[in-house]
Amino acid sequence: MSPQSQQIAIGAHVDQADPVGEARERGVPLVQMFLGDPQGYRGPEIQHPGGAAGLREEAAEAGVDLYVHAPYIVNVATTNNRIRIPSRKLLQQHVDAAAEIGAKGLIVHGGHVNKADDPSIGFDNWRKAVEATDLKVPLLIENTAGGDNAMTRYLERIAGVWAAIEGTEGADMVGFCLDTCHAHAGGNDLGTVVADVLAITGRIDLVHANDSRDEFGSGADRHANFGAGRIDPDLLAAVVRDAAAPVVMETPGPAEAHVADAAWLRDRL
Repeated sequence: MSPQSQQIAIGAHVDQADPVGEARERGVPLVQMFLGDPQGYRGPEIQHPGGAAGLREEAAEAGVDLYVHAPYIVNVATTNNRIRIPSRKLLQQHVDAAAEIGAKGLIVHGGHVNKADDPSIGFDNWRKAVEATDLKVPLLIENTAGGDNAMTRYLERIAGVWAAIEGTEGADMVGFCLDTCHAHAGGNDLGTVVADVLAITGRIDLVHANDSRDEFGSGADRHANFGAGRIDPDLLAAVVRDAAAPVVMETPGPAEAHVADAAWLRDRL
């Protein structure tokens, strides 16, 4: 293990009620969580008994970095106004809530357009969303696993989103979250994906380290614990090593499973 690899922070996605306690249980320096319902439009909810300020203070005292994952339903790329407009509102609400708890970033999926739509419309809708959002924390756009109309499954689509955003007010606050399961299932070569993404975005701010239950190019977003899926262990570790960014494991199971996954990954860095 190189000194640089030793410095890579590895954390996990945890329940939102007691994220700092969950971090302690796993012995990790960072955690990711939802704030509210990941499938609903009701807006963020702070379940911590001390509210946003209490959570922010507890995390700071414990030295735990917090990341927030936006609801899955956020789709700012779509041409459907009844989805795009509420998505923009929900995105701003989660940016605000993430800032209130002192989060290091808000992760959001790239979304998709409808089957008959020109992808360039989705790219431009991303530009408009960035312009319209007061980005108080870094917005980390994540690559996704499936869908031919997805904005961030394929490298050329990621390039389209970045080209549209580039130069837009707030673009400096837009980063990238690379998910290993999504890249594998989406048909992207894990041997080159870090270099490929960096060539497009210039940055990888966070890695979602996950094994995949399904085959390369399957389009299926099904996470697995390390070594239990279809991703070559050496490739998975190489992505984490080469990206040199903080890591969130979104692998299944309780704290013990995350402890085992972290040890598995650390041994290979």
